[in-house]
Amino acid sequence: MSGGTIMDTMTSLPHQNDQNVIRHLTNLVKSPASGDDDIKKKEDSIMELGNILAQNKQTEELRNMIEQTRPFLVSLGKAKAAKLVRDLVDLCLKIDDQDGDIKVGLVKECIQWATEQNRTFLRQTLTARLVRLYNDLQRYTQALPLAADLIRELKKVDDKDVLVEVELEESKAYYNLSNIGRARASLTGARTTANAIYVNPRMQAALDLQSGILHAADEKDFKTAFSYFYEAFEGYDSVDEKVSALTALKYMLLCKVMLDLPDEVNSLLSAKLALKYNGSDLDAMKAIAAAAQKRSLKDFQVAFGSFPQELQMDPVVRKHFHSLSERMLEKDLCRIIEPYSFVQIEHVAQQIGIDRSKVEKKLSQMILDQKLSGSLDQGEGMLIVFEIAVPDEAYQTALDTIHAMGEVVDALYSNASKIN
Repeated sequence: MSGGTIMDTMTSLPHQNDQNVIRHLTNLVKSPASGDDDIKKKEDSIMELGNILAQNKQTEELRNMIEQTRPFLVSLGKAKAAKLVRDLVDLCLKIDDQDGDIKVGLVKECIQWATEQNRTFLRQTLTARLVRLYNDLQRYTQALPLAADLIRELKKVDDKDVLVEVELEESKAYYNLSNIGRARASLTGARTTANAIYVNPRMQAALDLQSGILHAADEKDFKTAFSYFYEAFEGYDSVDEKVSALTALKYMLLCKVMLDLPDEVNSLLSAKLALKYNGSDLDAMKAIAAAAQKRSLKDFQVAFGSFPQELQMDPVVRKHFHSLSERMLEKDLCRIIEPYSFVQIEHVAQQIGIDRSKVEKKLSQMILDQKLSGSLDQGEGMLIVFEIAVPDEAYQTALDTIHAMGEVVDALYSNASKIN
């Protein structure tokens, strides 16, 4: 019975609740093992108990259980023990809404145990998980020195699998600390290492996601970023990582908005691959896209206020918030002044609902950037909008003809010089 699955255990105890199942499995875990069959049954019981505790979000109990299994782990082979410890630690890290310090303490205890047992590979993989945990807890300044030390160690032993993961986490930490140059360097190192080995689809998707984030942040190259996000989305979808796939899809929609193609957002969401995904993140991006289509700064601000967790708390969207706001302000100003040849700046400010001085400053910037054809009469407080002249095709054709004739004359002169 101890070697069955969770469902088998529950079936064998039909009148027991979860706590009794946990008590039953705990007794099995604590019992001594003799022979290969007993060892296998005990391994299965440990994982069953770990899964139940993780599902019930009993982090402290899971931590105690891992500590109690250490004498048994010593009797296992290093590879088996390492896999069991990693799986149990991963179960703990996946528990949501739990105190991060408990998780950090658990991983540190396991690292200490691995160090005492001289299990180098296990210590390195657990340290890599601690770096990832620090990033998840937004403790980036703690993640960076740990990652740097581990990267140096992994390069010496040429452990490329763990090295890719740690360099990727280092890139994420640098990005969130706004050091884009170092983030790009770490990602380049991770991709270079990944090219020399087989990388599973989940890790490849993570590399693509980070590549898209950095292209959008560093070069504002949203077209290339979209391609990376699409690759990440397909990769996560193929391994059924719904949360990560949803994040990649969200950033794809963000790229479309930043590329001034908000009308393509609904087309993307109606595609076959994206139909099974829904949630507040996509609702938030649809609201932003709708505001962009209507060229309404007010609707944009309402959308941003209505989805604080999905937009304001998202580090990637938050980094593009200023640029998004400026684009929406420009679009709204263009919408308001579109019908006019002369319009009072005060009227524009009232229509858009922001301070006149800010409107005047933005209009002058748009004129200088050639996003608006016009001039400001500050004395009268007026904006004069110029009509955009339609390019004369005959004029351009004449210029091209004169340029071609000049090249012919130059060629004839060159030939004549050679004859003389």
